[in-house]
Amino acid sequence: PADITIVQVRQKGVQYYVIALDKDKYEKDNVNKREEQIDRNMHARRSLVHLMMVESRYLSDFQPIALATVVIICDVINFGGEKGKSCGSQSIARNLCFSVKVKWGKESYPDVEVNTDEDPLLFKAQLFALTGVQPERQKVMLKGTTLKDADWDNMKIKDGITILMMGSKEEDVPLEPTEKPRFVEDMNESELATALDLPAGLTNLGNTCYMNATVQCLKTVPELREALKKFQGAVTMTGGGVPSQSITAALRDLYESMDKGTTIPPIILLQVLHMAFPRFAEKSDHGGFQQQDASECWTEMVRLLQQKLPPKAIKEDKPHSFNLMQALFTCHRSLIEQYFGGTFDVELKCTEAEEELPTHSKENFLQLSCFISQDVRYMVSGLKSSKISRLPSYLTVQFVRFYYKEKESINAKILKDVKFPLEFDAFELCTPELQKKLTPMRSRFKELEDKQLEEAQQQSTRGKGKGDSVVKVNTRQESFWFEDDLGSNNSGYYTLQAVLTHKGRSSSSGHYVAWVRQKADVWLKCDDDVVSPVTSEDILKLSGGGETLFATRTWNIVQE
Repeated sequence: PADITIVQVRQKGVQYYVIALDKDKYEKDNVNKREEQIDRNMHARRSLVHLMMVESRYLSDFQPIALATVVIICDVINFGGEKGKSCGSQSIARNLCFSVKVKWGKESYPDVEVNTDEDPLLFKAQLFALTGVQPERQKVMLKGTTLKDADWDNMKIKDGITILMMGSKEEDVPLEPTEKPRFVEDMNESELATALDLPAGLTNLGNTCYMNATVQCLKTVPELREALKKFQGAVTMTGGGVPSQSITAALRDLYESMDKGTTIPPIILLQVLHMAFPRFAEKSDHGGFQQQDASECWTEMVRLLQQKLPPKAIKEDKPHSFNLMQALFTCHRSLIEQYFGGTFDVELKCTEAEEELPTHSKENFLQLSCFISQDVRYMVSGLKSSKISRLPSYLTVQFVRFYYKEKESINAKILKDVKFPLEFDAFELCTPELQKKLTPMRSRFKELEDKQLEEAQQQSTRGKGKGDSVVKVNTRQESFWFEDDLGSNNSGYYTLQAVLTHKGRSSSSGHYVAWVRQKADVWLKCDDDVVSPVTSEDILKLSGGGETLFATRTWNIVQE
């Protein structure tokens, strides 16, 4: 433009270009324009001059200016006469009076000239030409003092001193992510479930938390899920339908919907449950469903599944596999008996007739009961029953917390704190015959523990002070059942898989929640439609409200 002037100045081998706005030409061109238009033009031109300094793409438009050339920006000055031009050029040469050293990271730039009579922004423009760091990214320091953009008052410049510059080039700065990160605290329930890979929750349809918690606990059994997928029956909503078929089919369909990862209202399952057991459909004075006992719901649902799910066959390639499977089907009539059922050895003796011999029999069970008294502080102390001659893969323990109070006519709750473990050993509950059968696999567990301990001690001796290290022992996974009894437990060891808790003082009120293990130390709290992650420490704190414990068999990890 006609009112822009570029003046060249060379000082100690460095060529500077002074870009200025000629005040006389500018006012002459705009004499007939309105004042506000003049102000806009002035602002626009000053912005253009500023951009020519800080943006390298503008510098290339002014030849022969190269990117390594320092560009000095002057304010609006008067170039009306020769004297004005001479003064402008001479002042620049006269005021460049200091030679300093600039250190930037590992780079060092000696003999950099500084003019303290000029704006500090001009010095930053010179550093931009040397380093490629934009002025707004530069932090120029001298003996702990940071250079301001307005003046040099806070910095004492001398010849030969070292100035420290900090800052990164634009190409060295990480790009802003295209998708902004979301923090867990800012996510809604749907986003949280997707990010943490949480399973689907179940909508509370009015005091149906007892059923929701039961469904979530049963869902942790892979063998049950597999058997349900193979079930071919359909739900029958008419009065003449078979309850066991409708319950089994409704649970199968509900699990398939839950696998899609969205919260599901279990309407069909609730309807067939009400048809099969009308007491679960009882209404309160307010018109809604009454609260029910989750232990009763568990018992009834498992009993109906027991009628429809056939036992699982052993996949065996040995010559005697056919006979083995025949014996298996004869022993277990359903998958529930196979994986959930145990056997007591019962001995009865008449105390009034000492000479009479005791009678022996076997009794099947689907869960153990922990009876709570004043002396019971731990779960194992409350497991008072006959000796067990068969341990199932999945052991269910009910804490008997509810009892009937005749005076108040309610099912009151025992709130005593009873501890339960994350790992349970049922060896002491078994008959001597079963203990003998469990010993070989338990010995292999002991060998593995001894080997791991030995390896840990050796690593500690070899590398003291190096911190904790992972002990690696070659292992393999073996079956957890006896060869002739699929669904049994051949070691007596169990790992806690799910806990069903009740919060409240009676079975007709309060709230039920399921706590299920997702993997390793990660647990999930399934509170109806809200599913959230928790830890093992949170599970152990449930000792005052746990009603049903659901323990799975432990995979036999043995040394190779």
